[in-house]
Amino acid sequence: MDWIIGALVSAFFLGFYDLLKKHAVEGNAVLPVLFLSACFAAIIWLPSVLATQVGFIQLGNSVRIDPLSLGEHLMLFLKSAIVSSSWICSYFALKHLPISLAAPIRATSPLWTVLGAGIILGERHGFLLWVGVLLIVGGMILLSLVGRKEGINFRTNRWVWAMVGATLLGSSSAMYDRYLLGFAGFSVPTVQAWFSIYNVVFMIPLILGWKLRMWTRGNFQWRWSIPLIGFTLLIADYAYFWALSSEDAMISIVSCLRRASTLVAFAGGIFIFKEHEWKRKLRGLAFVLAGLILVILGRP
Repeated sequence: MDWIIGALVSAFFLGFYDLLKKHAVEGNAVLPVLFLSACFAAIIWLPSVLATQVGFIQLGNSVRIDPLSLGEHLMLFLKSAIVSSSWICSYFALKHLPISLAAPIRATSPLWTVLGAGIILGERHGFLLWVGVLLIVGGMILLSLVGRKEGINFRTNRWVWAMVGATLLGSSSAMYDRYLLGFAGFSVPTVQAWFSIYNVVFMIPLILGWKLRMWTRGNFQWRWSIPLIGFTLLIADYAYFWALSSEDAMISIVSCLRRASTLVAFAGGIFIFKEHEWKRKLRGLAFVLAGLILVILGRP
């Protein structure tokens, strides 16, 4: 069950990653924050990629990048396109929503991953799991009622839907990760390194459009949290990819455990960002987390 430990480590750092994102984008231009944090992550992996290309430097398994064919590069670029699209949606949503509301919405991603894993990957699920799914849906309904008290209508607020879109894209990425690491034979550092680099490549046209003012946009302010976004994400993703590389790992369970990051983000929203209505949101969060626990217990 080492892969469960990997998923929990990933959840811990993912919670801090969410808090750092909120600090970086609040009242700030989103695309430069996203692009620069991606650049910092890519820079960390760049020496390993260059060492692999040079060929005469031997690296350990934890950082060695395998040579890839053109088709394999395209597979990893597709992953970067999915994740970057998810990030764009979530960063904009996080800028405009309280993190104590946005984080529980994001926590529903295992619901969609469970459904997709059952349909696409053939993972089998028990009765408790489906009870957990119903609790997650109930938690979302409670959160939507609290959101109205803060002037946020779940049906009409575009930032809520942006977070929902980010969640669905994230679930698609999770299933694709399981395929890459569990079936296609990619190593963890190979996926993470090229994924980090291709994130930057994918976002270059967007940041150029922002720089040239091709649309109405806000001003950018440098914040210390920007490089830390990339650093914490690297740790969270490495533990996550390592968990998925295990033959026994189930993407539905890993995704649920990873969403324990909501606890860190929710607490940060209360104590760091001083967000209101947290007691009412706590009930919805409790439903979501109880649902996630039943999803875990309902595994075959």
